Amino acid sequence: MLALGLDTSCYTTSCALCAPGGEPVQARRLLPVPAGERGLRQSEAVFAHVRQLGELLPQLMENAPKPVSCVCASAAPRDGEDSYMPVFQVGLSQGRGIAAALGVPFFSTTHQRGHLAAARWGTELNSDAYLGLHLSGGTTDVLLVQGEEITPLGASLDLHAGQLVDRIGVKMGLPFPAGPYLEELARKGECRNAVPVSMEGLSCHLSGAEARLLRMLDAGEKKENAAAEVYGVLCRTVLRLLAAAAEKTGVGDALLFGGVISSALLREMLLDRNEKRRMGLKLHFGRKEYSGDNAVGVALIGLQRLEKEKAHGDSDGR
Repeated sequence: MLALGLDTSCYTTSCALCAPGGEPVQARRLLPVPAGERGLRQSEAVFAHVRQLGELLPQLMENAPKPVSCVCASAAPRDGEDSYMPVFQVGLSQGRGIAAALGVPFFSTTHQRGHLAAARWGTELNSDAYLGLHLSGGTTDVLLVQGEEITPLGASLDLHAGQLVDRIGVKMGLPFPAGPYLEELARKGECRNAVPVSMEGLSCHLSGAEARLLRMLDAGEKKENAAAEVYGVLCRTVLRLLAAAAEKTGVGDALLFGGVISSALLREMLLDRNEKRRMGLKLHFGRKEYSGDNAVGVALIGLQRLEKEKAHGDSDGR
């Protein structure tokens, strides 16, 4: 069996192939954002996905080990009837067309579930119940995951973690998305924990951190130090969110995923602070190449759905 996964997010065009027991194969490309901008309008992103998916799919399929058995695509950002973005319609519509042309089942899932599946793949997380923390440009969500059930516990009430990174990075003149460039600067700077954490129950505020950092830069603070403060406040906010969620649920295992958490620096800071403060959290991270937006988890979900249907003797996945 071989599953084809498609994910067309606000940041990346992605496609991937997964087979049982094999290493996933993927092809992905960032959306083309002009210098100085902080992203594309949905209409622009849709056109970019149409073009880029048409280029990436032939590359991916050129060395496919066997015929595709099913197709799975992200249909929305996350669970819920009110979760919708036009960009996901590109992968959804093309996925349905490919499945129909091949005569194979088609499945749909969500971008967030794809992230979870990709991040968990290959980790030592064995529990069916764990906390999930999704940190990206459009999401800062604290979740309780119990098998297939996902329960939202908290979120950012204003700015998302990736938006904080990108807005401060673009202010410094860095390319978008700014994460890798801001991390490089942060490693050269000093974090004095000058930006306070703002919590509200199991949720947080990050707009105040943005305002504080912009004032620091306007006052002449070194870019390296401001960059270090970005990761400092994210580290402390993440651990406060997880600690509050663990206290409420009694679950100490946490899987961190999303583009922001692909930062090696942030991972190091989280592990170090969790250990030094004896917070008792068990932090799990997916492989770096599967932490940012990707279609690997979407393909894995398609494969699982196909295997489940075959086990029940029903091959009609549409």
